Amino acid sequence: ALAAASAAAADWAATPAAQRSDCLERAAALFEREADTLLALAVREAGKSWANAVAELREAVDFLRYYAQQARGFDAASHVPLGPVLCISPWNFPLAIFSGQVAAALAAGNPVLAKPAEQTPLIAAHAVRLLHRAGIPAAALQLLPGRGETVGAALVADARVRGVMFTGSTEVAALINRRLAARGGNVPLIAETGGQNAMIVDSTALPEQVVTDVLASAFDSAGQRCSALRVLCLQQDIADGVLHMLQGALAELRLGNPADVRVDIGPVIDSEARAGLEAHVAAMQASGARVTRLPLPAECAHGTFVAPTIIEIGALAELGREQFGPILHVLRYRASELDGLIDAINASGYGLTMGVHTRIDETVERVAARAHVGNLYVNRNIIGAVVGVQPFGGEGLSGTGPKAGGPLYLHRLLARTSGPVLADGALAVTDSDETRAADATLAAFLEWLDGAGRSLLEGDELAALRDRADACR
Repeated sequence: ALAAASAAAADWAATPAAQRSDCLERAAALFEREADTLLALAVREAGKSWANAVAELREAVDFLRYYAQQARGFDAASHVPLGPVLCISPWNFPLAIFSGQVAAALAAGNPVLAKPAEQTPLIAAHAVRLLHRAGIPAAALQLLPGRGETVGAALVADARVRGVMFTGSTEVAALINRRLAARGGNVPLIAETGGQNAMIVDSTALPEQVVTDVLASAFDSAGQRCSALRVLCLQQDIADGVLHMLQGALAELRLGNPADVRVDIGPVIDSEARAGLEAHVAAMQASGARVTRLPLPAECAHGTFVAPTIIEIGALAELGREQFGPILHVLRYRASELDGLIDAINASGYGLTMGVHTRIDETVERVAARAHVGNLYVNRNIIGAVVGVQPFGGEGLSGTGPKAGGPLYLHRLLARTSGPVLADGALAVTDSDETRAADATLAAFLEWLDGAGRSLLEGDELAALRDRADACR
């Protein structure tokens, strides 16, 4: 496979970028046409619910089309590919992340050695078949299923591999990084790992919205998302009420076989994952933590199901590595401790996603300025980044960057590049009906501030609105 990829590198790099993009566009159409098969594989092989399977297929299609569009204007002289790129993808998004890695490397002109997770090779194999049908040469895209310790390790160590894309655990990413460094350190690594993702909820937040967003963030996909919520930080004043609502809402979720469309939460990926999660819950119980678990129904007696769990903790220091499953830790904090709380979250070393629920703009700005994370979500759940709209990736122990689904990604897969065009539409707003309408609305608002608004607003409020209006001009 390595010899074939190396031999194909020059021809694929010389293939016009528009032609490579056309192949990816055709693949996107084939993914949509073969949706039934891909959805069934996601449910059967990865334990996805039907809703999650549909969302994953949409994301895979988005990746194919986005990177095709991004690379269409690449020039062979100014955008020089790396050569064979190794793509190591995870089992939790076996179609979307697999397709995103492969599409990006192919769009940039690199032949791909695709190593899917050993738990989910079937959906990856079908995706590769569709990409070949779309026109990607067999030597430019090869599937190498197998265990990471054998297949993955051998590929990472081989000098013919000129770039590595990895999504998985922080520990494995660090190991890959050391092996690439031993080769001389000139092999790019794009790694996206996990996170001890937190959501900060203050006393002004809307409890009903918080509960809905926490359920989605912590327990959707059985908590098996890189972006999933691991630590819910509740301001002391509202903690009891929100926890009571959360426990009641959790009891309404249905566990079982995800092939049943009525099921909300399916199993975790395998018995090894289940054992690790159960060991963590047992250890927290033994330490005296208050643990609330949703009883497993009889139909879950067989399989790798883990009961959705809420664990109350006293400090972030009680947590070690990320628990990749339906386990939510809850930490109470006082309003005066907000800065210290953010510092403690940063001190974990992880920096993937974070959420904040508040109705105070200054609190949002305070968290945004202090937090070291790749994606910060305000008054919403912290999962489901959208390709091309919310590029996804972290910092520190959570990844190397650049963010997937963003304008910088492809350029990390090139040996030489003129760089991304980031200024389109950002330096000036052209005159149009929309801009004229916006200008008229702003002018009317300023007139109101100088007239009727003076009698309705306090001096400080008036000054703050004036400052913001001036900033918009």
